[in-house]
Amino acid sequence: MGRGKVELKRIENKINRQVTFAKRRNGLLKKAYELSVLCDAEIALLIFSNRGKLYEFCSSPSGMTKTVEKYRKHSYATMDPNQSAKDLQEKYQDYLKLKSRVEILQHSQRHLLGEEIAGMGVNELEQLEYQVDASLKQIRSRKARAMLDQLSDLKTKEEMLLETNRDLRRKLEESDVALAQSMWGASSAAEHPHKERQHYHHQQQGMSSYQANPPSQEAGFFRPLQGNVALQMSPYNPGVTNASNSATTSQNAISGFFPGWML
Repeated sequence: MGRGKVELKRIENKINRQVTFAKRRNGLLKKAYELSVLCDAEIALLIFSNRGKLYEFCSSPSGMTKTVEKYRKHSYATMDPNQSAKDLQEKYQDYLKLKSRVEILQHSQRHLLGEEIAGMGVNELEQLEYQVDASLKQIRSRKARAMLDQLSDLKTKEEMLLETNRDLRRKLEESDVALAQSMWGASSAAEHPHKERQHYHHQQQGMSSYQANPPSQEAGFFRPLQGNVALQMSPYNPGVTNASNSATTSQNAISGFFPGWML
């Protein structure tokens, strides 16, 4: 993808202007050196910054002075003296115009900074105030747009971070649920064999105690009747029956045995 067309105009930002000047100055000096080496050309390059600092390059071993003298001889030798004087006059007039314009701009800049306003009249001060107000409006408008753009970017980043936070929280909850289920299953699997072994141990202890101490028949619900249990058929005699029952009861009480129907 090719680079877009760069619009050639003065860079308003001071820092960007200085950075661009440094980069292109170095590039221009490098190109001049390469041209002198590749083509064996005599090159003299002079660069003055906006602050008046000089940067120069000369490929001639004799130095910049010899190359400039050579340039002057070559230029003035082919120039008509009358035409040269006229051109110099025109250039001097242009120089004066530019100088006056620069002075006016410098005075205006100092006035905008609040300097050298003691000798200004009311109309001039009102005009200056109007210019300052217009500049402040533009600055505040630009500042408001920049803050709104920054706020919009921050809101977008906030939404992205919130969405990422929600995704992480959901994944964390899912991992916690899966971990709890796995731990519950492992504990259940470990507890079930323990309960079975404990139940089997209790059964074995019960069987061992039953075999060691079997219950006696007298300890059961029904106790065997002792004595003569044969039935004798005889005529019913209440007196005899009551007497025999009393005797039997007394005998059983003495012997410590009670019949089953009295229990």
